[in-house]
Amino acid sequence: MTERKDVPFTLEALQSAFKSGELTCESYIDAVIERAESLTHLNAFITVDWELLRKPARDVDQRGNAGDGLNGIPLCFKDNIPTGVLPASAATKALAGNVGGASLVAERLLNNGALVGGMGNMHELAFGITTNNAYSGAAKNPWNTTRIPGGSSGGVAVAIAAGIMPAGIGTDTGGSVRLPSALCGIVGFRPSINRYPSEGLVPVSHTRDTTGPMANTVKDCRILDAVMAGKEEAAINEVASLSSIKLGVPRGYFFENLDPEVARLTEEALQKLSDAGVTLVEADIPNVGELNEACSFPIALYEFMQDLPAFLATYVPHISIQDVADNALSPDVSGLMASLLTDGAMPESVYREAIDVVRPKLQRAYADYFSNQGVDAVIFPTTVLPAAPIGDDETVDLNGERLPTFPTFIHNTDPGSNAGIPGISLPIGLTRDGLPVGIEIDGPFNSDERLLAIADALESVFNFTQRP
Repeated sequence: MTERKDVPFTLEALQSAFKSGELTCESYIDAVIERAESLTHLNAFITVDWELLRKPARDVDQRGNAGDGLNGIPLCFKDNIPTGVLPASAATKALAGNVGGASLVAERLLNNGALVGGMGNMHELAFGITTNNAYSGAAKNPWNTTRIPGGSSGGVAVAIAAGIMPAGIGTDTGGSVRLPSALCGIVGFRPSINRYPSEGLVPVSHTRDTTGPMANTVKDCRILDAVMAGKEEAAINEVASLSSIKLGVPRGYFFENLDPEVARLTEEALQKLSDAGVTLVEADIPNVGELNEACSFPIALYEFMQDLPAFLATYVPHISIQDVADNALSPDVSGLMASLLTDGAMPESVYREAIDVVRPKLQRAYADYFSNQGVDAVIFPTTVLPAAPIGDDETVDLNGERLPTFPTFIHNTDPGSNAGIPGISLPIGLTRDGLPVGIEIDGPFNSDERLLAIADALESVFNFTQRP
């Protein structure tokens, strides 16, 4: 990894440097571009246009408002979040070059002054967790370039972890913000469902999809969350004292079959929290695995076959879902698309059972847990293993066994996604091989601001400051 230029890499520090005049927006953007160009081998981006980035940076300097809100701050947007500035192709050939208008959440960020720094590489159509994409190439983990960065928001995580961009926006259907954040050693937040608008995003599932901020610190995620939720006037300085925090530790399901290094770092993190005054309540969430499995893929696969055609008809009517399938280049995604279109989609009866019966039971299981145990959130390892080698697309090694890659990596992030509750992944340390490990806290539905305040407090205990 090349040495970082001496520029701030958090939003907070950038805002301060801009306002004090210590840094101009244009000089900062020049440093961003220089670093990006020196790290092209990481393949963090699908599309960049440096001149298109320099011009608004100069405009910000001329207006003299750099550092007010997000003015002058470049963000990496995942390639399925249309910005109206650069193409958003969902990293698939059929949608290449599709600029269109801005999605509503991107509009909120751009109206607050954010700049489109680049479009982040991702797993094709967001249907996977490796970001090993046959169309756009594999994104590489900056901690070890032979390893995956996670996905599907892998490129955004790489750009932030490598110190190219100060922050970014991913999307999360079953873990796609939190998972790459954990594997790349940054912070990733998935909000309660519908906290942010979803209009204009390239979809997988309207019940499960959400955008989410990714950054180096919880505070930066809080800054972005306020804008994305349309609450930028609200105070984001709520403080949670460590001694007031109660966390559930659901060892059943969430702590099963952990990689030894993930287990070691997780136990060390829990001990640090206990020593700092956090109350830990050992209690499992009843039937969480069974309920999650019964609604996860039925919802995602059924809604994908409704939502993607609707998106195409609205925004790119000359492209059909068959065109997308015919041009999907990644074997896992191509195979899935062919299966859905040829063998038939998820039956509506299975979907209705999942969405009307099983998902409400899962949501109730979480709500009862938080209420009955009197806890603010649950805490568990974000992933059961660290970053896998690039190429382990179908199976991955875990404790001497080859297991299916996708379900193994989303094992812990998926239940909260299906329940629609907020979750945030924080980095807690490095394995003995130098790979980051994350820990996640999930809170009750609509407890987003409290959960972020708790995460802020926990971050100070973990104090993870290492950089690749």
